[in-house]
Amino acid sequence: MGNTSSERAGLERHGHKAPRGDSSGGAISKEGDRPKILMDSPEDADLFHAEEMKAPLEKEEFLAWQQDLEVNDKTPTQARPTVFRWTGGGKEVYLSGSFNNWSKIPLTRSHNNFVAILDLPEGEHQYKFFVDGQWTHDPSEPVVTSQLGTVNNIIQVKKTDFEVFDALMVDSQKCSDMSELSSSPPGPYHQEPYVCKAEERFKSPPILPPHLLQVILNKDTGISCDPALLPEPNHVMLNHLYALSIKDGVMVLSATHRYKKKYVTTLLYKPI
Repeated sequence: MGNTSSERAGLERHGHKAPRGDSSGGAISKEGDRPKILMDSPEDADLFHAEEMKAPLEKEEFLAWQQDLEVNDKTPTQARPTVFRWTGGGKEVYLSGSFNNWSKIPLTRSHNNFVAILDLPEGEHQYKFFVDGQWTHDPSEPVVTSQLGTVNNIIQVKKTDFEVFDALMVDSQKCSDMSELSSSPPGPYHQEPYVCKAEERFKSPPILPPHLLQVILNKDTGISCDPALLPEPNHVMLNHLYALSIKDGVMVLSATHRYKKKYVTTLLYKPI
């Protein structure tokens, strides 16, 4: 806002020099092109208020942006079921670790062992056992020495250890989803009964393989052969039940079994 001529004359009478206008009529300021601020003007108060409000708003925007970055950086890790087992015997066994601020968790007895299954996040965890009032560690598992000099067991929970189980879970979910499958086979349906063709009605039975014809029931024992010692049967004859045609009111059944290098044939005569 420029000064009028009356205001300039009043300032000169009180010992103040009014700034001279340039050719364009604007006031020349020592601080550059920044306009002179008059404290009694309401527009100047709004200018100060806007400057004061700008800094807190920028700070709040920066903090919100930083919090969003921190949230994005913290990717949630899935808890993985982890088995802890104590095989050293005892009556009461507890488990403590860095994953629960070293609070005691009772283990369940399973025969001669003590077992607990906990859901742990991925990463490195230290743990220890409390057996019958004494703190101890499992010497068969990896150990680490803490900053206090105590020896603790250590376990590494990795996502790669559970990829097989995740794949099996996906497969089971796909198999369990049977909504898209129909209980009936595809194709047209009608009310007409199926009529067998002439060639289908009088089909002859399938031809018996020739190697099944050489069963003991179809052979006659030679006179020179000991009746208690039969010829060695073919391997395809084992563990089958054979029936001889009914003759004189008697049906004969036979079955051959093998034990190591010996063959045993059993004949059953049943009157009809």
